[in-house]
Amino acid sequence: MTLAHVDAGESNWLTLAVLVQYRMATTQQMHRVIAPQARIEQTRRRLATLRDEGLIDRVLLPQAGRSRVWFATRYGRRVASQWSELREWQPAQPVADRTAATRRAGHALAVTETAIAFLNDARRRGDEFRPLDWIRDVRHPLGRSKAVIPHALMYYRNASADGADSLLRAFVDVDRATLGPQRLAAKLTAYARLHPCMPAALESPRPATGHEPPPHERRQRHAPFRRLLFVLDNTGPTGIETRIDALHAASRGPALAGFLHTVPVLAASLADLLPHGPSAPIWRPIQNPDRKVDWMHTPRPPARGKQR
Repeated sequence: MTLAHVDAGESNWLTLAVLVQYRMATTQQMHRVIAPQARIEQTRRRLATLRDEGLIDRVLLPQAGRSRVWFATRYGRRVASQWSELREWQPAQPVADRTAATRRAGHALAVTETAIAFLNDARRRGDEFRPLDWIRDVRHPLGRSKAVIPHALMYYRNASADGADSLLRAFVDVDRATLGPQRLAAKLTAYARLHPCMPAALESPRPATGHEPPPHERRQRHAPFRRLLFVLDNTGPTGIETRIDALHAASRGPALAGFLHTVPVLAASLADLLPHGPSAPIWRPIQNPDRKVDWMHTPRPPARGKQR
């Protein structure tokens, strides 16, 4: 069975695939991802069924009102890895057990909430962005045992654009202020090093049905990203400004000039993203943080044709 043929009667399998790919989600988050139009009791039953089969497990977070946080078990990941759509992808650091899930829950749930913001916005706008178009923690080697691991690689098709220009590929980095501002800004150098190392992308349209790109597009998980989005969380307005200032200062380095000419780098707070949606003008270009744009904004003509 492939996920391209999942229908309403096979939603349990889509539920497992989302948990494998997103790593962790609460019951409410899973409901908003896979079946926001249905009653939440249906989502609860699907999760309970998968848990009874040993495919997923959960932890309770006392600090979050005893929210149930779900993750795929080793057995669940092994089952899902046999599906062609997930076979080529394995998370850099899979959730091993309940202890690991509890330790990583804060950041993982913030990344899932970011994905839901894009999903809700795409549904409202009529754009094409499906649950499995959000791919977590793909390791991109830099050589000498070093790598860049963005928190998410996102494929998003803008319905109002035409042709190749409509496919927007972005790396998303969710920062919860666990690192100092300078260490956050240092990530720009790693992304700049990675960008020219990635192979050229094919920009063919996706089909209107199915949950994952066809095989030739799945290979694009290591294709050049067209945008880099920083989502800032877990700090107040002053902390947000400090982190954007650090990104802005780093952007003035001459070594980053070529990269920043090619790749728009934008930052926004999760506190703005959730109520307004990602297509609102809440994103601040790190080279000009006094401006606010939508995330699809391209500040200058692309270097080659119409590709973004």
